Amino acid sequence: MNFTMTEIKKLREMTGAGLADCKKALTESDTMDDAVAYLRKKGAAVAAKRSDREAAEGCVLVKSENGFAAIIALKCETDFVANNADFVALTQDILNAAVAAKCKTLDEVKALSMGEGTVQDAVTARSGITGEKMELDGYSCIESDYVTTYNHMNRNGLCAMVAFNKQVADADCGKNVAMQIASSSPVAIDESGVSEEVKQNEYNVAVEKTKEEQVKKAVEVALKKAGINPAHVDSEDHMESNMAKGWITAEDVAKAKEIIATVSAEKAANLPAAMVENIAKGRVNKFLKENCLLSQEYIWDKNMTVAQYLQSVDKELKITAMSRFTLKAE
Repeated sequence: MNFTMTEIKKLREMTGAGLADCKKALTESDTMDDAVAYLRKKGAAVAAKRSDREAAEGCVLVKSENGFAAIIALKCETDFVANNADFVALTQDILNAAVAAKCKTLDEVKALSMGEGTVQDAVTARSGITGEKMELDGYSCIESDYVTTYNHMNRNGLCAMVAFNKQVADADCGKNVAMQIASSSPVAIDESGVSEEVKQNEYNVAVEKTKEEQVKKAVEVALKKAGINPAHVDSEDHMESNMAKGWITAEDVAKAKEIIATVSAEKAANLPAAMVENIAKGRVNKFLKENCLLSQEYIWDKNMTVAQYLQSVDKELKITAMSRFTLKAE
Protein backbone atom coordinates (compact mmCIF):
# COMPACT_ATOMS: atom_id res chain seq x y z
CA MET A 1 0.00 0.00 0.00
CA ASN A 2 1.04 3.62 -0.53
CA PHE A 3 1.52 5.42 2.78
CA THR A 4 2.31 8.78 4.32
CA MET A 5 4.45 9.86 7.26
CA THR A 6 1.23 10.30 9.23
CA GLU A 7 0.36 6.64 8.70
CA ILE A 8 3.90 5.57 9.68
CA LYS A 9 3.60 7.59 12.88
CA LYS A 10 0.18 6.10 13.59
CA LEU A 11 1.51 2.57 13.15
CA ARG A 12 4.47 3.30 15.44
CA GLU A 13 2.10 4.60 18.13
CA MET A 14 -0.17 1.55 17.73
CA THR A 15 2.58 -1.05 17.91
CA GLY A 16 5.75 0.42 19.38
CA ALA A 17 7.71 -0.91 16.38
CA GLY A 18 10.68 0.90 14.84
CA LEU A 19 10.50 3.27 11.89
CA ALA A 20 12.09 0.86 9.42
CA ASP A 21 9.82 -1.99 10.55
CA CYS A 22 6.74 0.20 10.16
CA LYS A 23 7.75 1.27 6.65
CA LYS A 24 8.31 -2.33 5.60
CA ALA A 25 5.03 -3.47 7.20
CA LEU A 26 3.08 -0.81 5.31
CA THR A 27 4.87 -1.64 2.07
CA GLU A 28 3.98 -5.31 2.45
CA SER A 29 0.37 -4.74 3.54
CA ASP A 30 -2.92 -3.63 2.01
CA THR A 31 -4.41 -2.05 5.13
CA MET A 32 -3.33 -0.70 8.52
CA ASP A 33 -4.74 -3.82 10.21
CA ASP A 34 -2.65 -5.98 7.89
CA ALA A 35 0.43 -3.94 8.81
CA VAL A 36 -0.21 -4.50 12.52
CA ALA A 37 -0.61 -8.24 11.93
CA TYR A 38 2.59 -8.25 9.85
CA LEU A 39 4.57 -6.65 12.68
CA ARG A 40 3.19 -9.06 15.24
CA LYS A 41 4.19 -12.04 13.13
CA LYS A 42 7.69 -10.64 12.72
CA GLY A 43 7.99 -10.04 16.45
CA ALA A 44 8.57 -6.30 15.96
CA ALA A 45 5.33 -5.10 17.53
CA VAL A 46 4.69 -4.87 21.21
CA ALA A 47 1.62 -6.77 22.53
CA ALA A 48 -0.25 -4.03 24.21
CA LYS A 49 -3.84 -2.52 24.66
CA ARG A 50 -4.66 0.96 23.08
CA SER A 51 -3.58 3.51 25.72
CA ASP A 52 -1.02 1.22 27.34
CA ARG A 53 1.00 1.67 24.13
CA GLU A 54 1.39 5.47 24.69
CA ALA A 55 4.38 6.74 26.68
CA ALA A 56 2.35 9.77 27.82
CA GLU A 57 2.39 11.59 31.14
CA GLY A 58 -0.74 12.34 33.11
CA CYS A 59 -2.87 11.42 36.09
CA VAL A 60 -4.91 8.22 36.53
CA LEU A 61 -7.44 8.03 39.36
CA VAL A 62 -10.07 5.53 40.51
CA LYS A 63 -13.13 5.89 42.75
CA SER A 64 -16.05 3.77 43.96
CA GLU A 65 -19.22 5.19 45.48
CA ASN A 66 -22.88 4.14 45.78
CA GLY A 67 -22.58 1.02 43.65
CA PHE A 68 -20.62 2.70 40.87
CA ALA A 69 -16.86 2.73 40.26
CA ALA A 70 -14.75 4.37 37.58
CA ILE A 71 -11.20 4.94 36.39
CA ILE A 72 -10.27 8.04 34.44
CA ALA A 73 -7.03 9.41 33.00
CA LEU A 74 -6.18 13.00 32.14
CA LYS A 75 -3.13 13.11 29.88
CA CYS A 76 -0.51 15.81 29.50
CA GLU A 77 2.99 16.14 28.08
CA THR A 78 5.34 16.34 31.11
CA ASP A 79 5.55 14.86 34.58
CA PHE A 80 6.00 18.40 35.92
CA VAL A 81 2.41 19.19 34.95
CA ALA A 82 1.16 15.69 35.83
CA ASN A 83 2.38 16.07 39.42
CA ASN A 84 1.01 19.58 39.81
CA ALA A 85 -1.60 19.76 42.58
CA ASP A 86 -4.05 21.72 40.43
CA PHE A 87 -3.80 19.15 37.62
CA VAL A 88 -4.44 16.27 40.04
CA ALA A 89 -7.32 18.21 41.59
CA LEU A 90 -8.90 18.76 38.17
CA THR A 91 -8.64 15.04 37.43
CA GLN A 92 -10.25 14.24 40.79
CA ASP A 93 -13.06 16.77 40.20
CA ILE A 94 -13.80 15.21 36.82
CA LEU A 95 -13.81 11.71 38.31
CA ASN A 96 -16.09 12.80 41.15
CA ALA A 97 -18.54 14.26 38.65
CA ALA A 98 -18.42 11.15 36.47
CA VAL A 99 -19.10 8.81 39.38
CA ALA A 100 -21.88 11.01 40.75
CA ALA A 101 -23.56 11.07 37.31
CA LYS A 102 -22.77 7.36 36.73
CA CYS A 103 -21.40 8.10 33.27
CA LYS A 104 -21.04 5.07 31.03
CA THR A 105 -18.80 6.56 28.34
CA LEU A 106 -15.99 9.08 27.99
CA ASP A 107 -18.19 11.24 25.76
CA GLU A 108 -20.73 11.46 28.58
CA VAL A 109 -17.96 12.56 30.96
CA LYS A 110 -16.73 15.25 28.57
CA ALA A 111 -20.26 16.65 28.24
CA LEU A 112 -20.82 16.99 32.01
CA SER A 113 -21.30 20.49 33.37
CA MET A 114 -18.26 21.92 35.16
CA GLY A 115 -17.83 25.55 36.12
CA GLU A 116 -19.15 27.82 33.39
CA GLY A 117 -18.95 25.14 30.72
CA THR A 118 -18.39 21.43 30.31
CA VAL A 119 -15.68 19.06 31.53
CA GLN A 120 -14.07 19.29 28.09
CA ASP A 121 -14.07 23.09 28.37
CA ALA A 122 -12.32 22.81 31.75
CA VAL A 123 -9.63 20.56 30.27
CA THR A 124 -9.12 22.96 27.37
CA ALA A 125 -8.88 25.91 29.76
CA ARG A 126 -6.29 24.09 31.87
CA SER A 127 -4.29 23.36 28.74
CA GLY A 128 -4.21 27.06 27.99
CA ILE A 129 -2.79 27.74 31.45
CA THR A 130 -0.01 25.14 31.30
CA GLY A 131 0.78 25.50 27.62
CA GLU A 132 0.68 21.71 27.23
CA LYS A 133 -1.63 19.51 25.20
CA MET A 134 -4.14 17.77 27.47
CA GLU A 135 -6.83 15.20 26.81
CA LEU A 136 -9.11 12.89 28.71
CA ASP A 137 -8.50 9.23 28.00
CA GLY A 138 -9.03 5.72 29.35
CA TYR A 139 -12.39 6.02 31.03
CA SER A 140 -13.99 2.79 32.27
CA CYS A 141 -16.69 1.99 34.80
CA ILE A 142 -18.20 -0.89 36.79
CA GLU A 143 -21.63 -1.01 38.41
CA SER A 144 -21.53 -3.18 41.53
CA ASP A 145 -21.97 -2.95 45.29
CA TYR A 146 -18.84 -5.02 45.83
CA VAL A 147 -15.97 -3.18 44.15
CA THR A 148 -12.41 -2.82 45.39
CA THR A 149 -10.20 -0.12 43.89
CA TYR A 150 -6.43 0.22 43.79
CA ASN A 151 -4.11 3.11 42.94
CA HIS A 152 -0.62 1.62 42.56
CA MET A 153 1.65 3.12 45.23
CA ASN A 154 -0.71 6.14 45.18
CA ARG A 155 1.34 7.56 42.32
CA ASN A 156 -1.64 8.21 40.03
CA GLY A 157 -0.10 6.34 37.12
CA LEU A 158 -1.73 2.89 37.30
CA CYS A 159 -5.15 2.04 38.69
CA ALA A 160 -7.29 -1.08 38.83
CA MET A 161 -10.70 -2.12 40.11
CA VAL A 162 -12.39 -5.44 40.60
CA ALA A 163 -16.00 -6.40 41.35
CA PHE A 164 -17.20 -9.51 43.20
CA ASN A 165 -20.52 -11.31 43.41
CA LYS A 166 -20.72 -10.78 47.18
CA GLN A 167 -19.13 -9.02 50.10
CA VAL A 168 -15.58 -10.26 50.60
CA ALA A 169 -15.12 -11.55 54.14
CA ASP A 170 -11.33 -11.21 54.04
CA ALA A 171 -10.53 -7.50 54.04
CA ASP A 172 -7.25 -8.08 52.16
CA CYS A 173 -8.73 -10.26 49.41
CA GLY A 174 -10.18 -7.46 47.29
CA LYS A 175 -6.98 -5.45 47.49
CA ASN A 176 -4.86 -8.49 46.66
CA VAL A 177 -6.89 -9.27 43.53
CA ALA A 178 -6.90 -5.63 42.46
CA MET A 179 -3.12 -5.59 42.84
CA GLN A 180 -2.94 -8.79 40.76
CA ILE A 181 -4.86 -7.05 37.98
CA ALA A 182 -2.60 -4.01 38.17
CA SER A 183 0.53 -6.16 38.14
CA SER A 184 -0.37 -8.86 35.61
CA SER A 185 -2.59 -6.95 33.18
CA PRO A 186 -5.06 -9.78 32.34
CA VAL A 187 -7.09 -9.43 29.16
CA ALA A 188 -10.15 -11.18 30.61
CA ILE A 189 -11.42 -12.83 33.77
CA ASP A 190 -11.38 -16.26 32.13
CA GLU A 191 -11.23 -17.79 28.66
CA SER A 192 -14.93 -17.15 28.03
CA GLY A 193 -14.17 -13.43 28.13
CA VAL A 194 -11.62 -13.64 25.31
CA SER A 195 -13.21 -13.03 21.92
CA GLU A 196 -12.91 -15.57 19.13
CA GLU A 197 -11.24 -12.88 17.06
CA VAL A 198 -8.45 -12.50 19.63
CA LYS A 199 -8.04 -16.27 19.88
CA GLN A 200 -7.88 -16.61 16.10
CA ASN A 201 -5.35 -13.80 15.83
CA GLU A 202 -3.18 -15.43 18.49
CA TYR A 203 -3.46 -18.75 16.65
CA ASN A 204 -2.49 -17.18 13.33
CA VAL A 205 0.54 -15.50 14.91
CA ALA A 206 1.50 -18.76 16.62
CA VAL A 207 1.30 -20.67 13.34
CA GLU A 208 3.59 -18.21 11.57
CA LYS A 209 6.03 -18.15 14.47
CA THR A 210 6.10 -21.95 14.60
CA LYS A 211 6.77 -22.22 10.88
CA GLU A 212 9.57 -19.67 11.09
CA GLU A 213 11.18 -21.46 14.02
CA GLN A 214 11.04 -24.86 12.33
CA VAL A 215 12.58 -23.48 9.14
CA LYS A 216 15.25 -21.63 11.14
CA LYS A 217 16.19 -24.82 13.02
CA ALA A 218 16.53 -26.77 9.78
CA VAL A 219 18.72 -24.04 8.26
CA GLU A 220 20.97 -23.91 11.35
CA VAL A 221 21.45 -27.69 11.29
CA ALA A 222 22.38 -27.58 7.60
CA LEU A 223 24.81 -24.69 8.11
CA LYS A 224 26.55 -26.40 11.01
CA LYS A 225 26.80 -29.60 8.99
CA ALA A 226 28.55 -27.56 6.29
CA GLY A 227 30.97 -26.16 8.86
CA ILE A 228 29.46 -22.67 8.93
CA ASN A 229 28.53 -20.85 12.16
CA PRO A 230 24.84 -19.80 11.75
CA ALA A 231 25.46 -16.68 13.85
CA HIS A 232 27.98 -15.43 11.27
CA VAL A 233 25.50 -15.53 8.38
CA ASP A 234 22.13 -14.71 9.95
CA SER A 235 21.85 -11.40 8.07
CA GLU A 236 23.42 -9.54 5.16
CA ASP A 237 25.01 -7.05 7.56
CA HIS A 238 26.59 -9.85 9.60
CA MET A 239 27.92 -11.51 6.48
CA GLU A 240 29.62 -8.30 5.32
CA SER A 241 30.91 -7.48 8.79
CA ASN A 242 32.26 -10.97 9.48
CA MET A 243 33.98 -11.13 6.09
CA ALA A 244 35.68 -7.82 6.89
CA LYS A 245 36.85 -9.28 10.20
CA GLY A 246 38.18 -12.38 8.46
CA TRP A 247 35.85 -14.71 10.33
CA ILE A 248 34.32 -16.08 7.13
CA THR A 249 35.26 -16.03 3.46
CA ALA A 250 33.34 -14.94 0.39
CA GLU A 251 33.07 -18.62 -0.49
CA ASP A 252 31.50 -19.33 2.92
CA VAL A 253 28.95 -16.57 2.34
CA ALA A 254 28.02 -17.86 -1.11
CA LYS A 255 27.69 -21.38 0.24
CA ALA A 256 25.62 -20.16 3.21
CA LYS A 257 23.24 -18.22 1.00
CA GLU A 258 22.67 -21.27 -1.17
CA ILE A 259 22.00 -23.46 1.89
CA ILE A 260 19.66 -20.90 3.43
CA ALA A 261 17.63 -20.53 0.24
CA THR A 262 17.44 -24.23 -0.55
CA VAL A 263 16.78 -25.56 2.95
CA SER A 264 14.27 -22.80 3.76
CA ALA A 265 12.21 -23.58 0.68
CA GLU A 266 12.34 -27.34 1.19
CA LYS A 267 11.51 -27.19 4.90
CA ALA A 268 8.66 -24.70 4.43
CA ALA A 269 7.12 -26.89 1.75
CA ASN A 270 7.30 -30.04 3.86
CA LEU A 271 6.33 -28.91 7.35
CA PRO A 272 3.89 -31.43 8.93
CA ALA A 273 0.59 -29.57 9.24
CA ALA A 274 -0.45 -31.52 12.36
CA MET A 275 2.79 -30.67 14.16
CA VAL A 276 2.48 -26.97 13.35
CA GLU A 277 -1.15 -26.98 14.49
CA ASN A 278 -0.36 -28.72 17.78
CA ILE A 279 2.48 -26.35 18.62
CA ALA A 280 0.35 -23.33 17.69
CA LYS A 281 -2.55 -24.55 19.86
CA GLY A 282 -0.12 -25.03 22.73
CA ARG A 283 1.02 -21.45 22.34
CA VAL A 284 -2.56 -20.18 22.33
CA ASN A 285 -3.30 -22.18 25.50
CA LYS A 286 -0.20 -20.67 27.11
CA PHE A 287 -1.40 -17.20 26.09
CA LEU A 288 -4.82 -17.82 27.66
CA LYS A 289 -3.31 -19.21 30.86
CA GLU A 290 -0.99 -16.24 31.27
CA ASN A 291 -3.52 -13.58 30.27
CA CYS A 292 -6.79 -14.71 31.88
CA LEU A 293 -7.03 -13.55 35.48
CA LEU A 294 -8.35 -16.72 37.11
CA SER A 295 -5.70 -18.96 35.54
CA GLN A 296 -2.77 -16.63 36.28
CA GLU A 297 -0.25 -17.49 38.97
CA TYR A 298 -1.29 -15.65 42.13
CA ILE A 299 1.35 -12.98 42.68
CA TRP A 300 1.53 -13.58 46.44
CA ASP A 301 1.83 -17.38 46.17
CA LYS A 302 3.17 -18.88 42.93
CA ASN A 303 1.96 -22.34 44.03
CA MET A 304 -1.67 -21.42 43.33
CA THR A 305 -3.73 -19.67 40.69
CA VAL A 306 -5.98 -16.68 41.34
CA ALA A 307 -8.99 -19.03 41.09
CA GLN A 308 -7.51 -21.26 43.80
CA TYR A 309 -6.81 -18.23 45.96
CA LEU A 310 -10.44 -17.14 45.73
CA GLN A 311 -11.58 -20.64 46.66
CA SER A 312 -9.32 -20.55 49.72
CA VAL A 313 -11.01 -17.34 50.85
CA ASP A 314 -14.64 -18.22 50.05
CA LYS A 315 -15.82 -21.09 47.87
CA GLU A 316 -18.76 -19.00 46.63
CA LEU A 317 -16.67 -15.92 45.81
CA LYS A 318 -16.54 -14.96 42.12
CA ILE A 319 -15.13 -12.05 40.14
CA THR A 320 -17.81 -10.39 38.03
CA ALA A 321 -15.90 -7.51 36.42
CA MET A 322 -12.49 -5.86 36.34
CA SER A 323 -10.70 -2.92 34.77
CA ARG A 324 -7.17 -1.55 34.63
CA PHE A 325 -5.50 1.49 33.15
CA THR A 326 -1.96 2.84 32.94
CA LEU A 327 -0.46 5.71 31.00
CA LYS A 328 2.94 4.06 30.73
CA ALA A 329 4.10 2.00 27.78
CA GLU A 330 4.44 -1.72 28.58
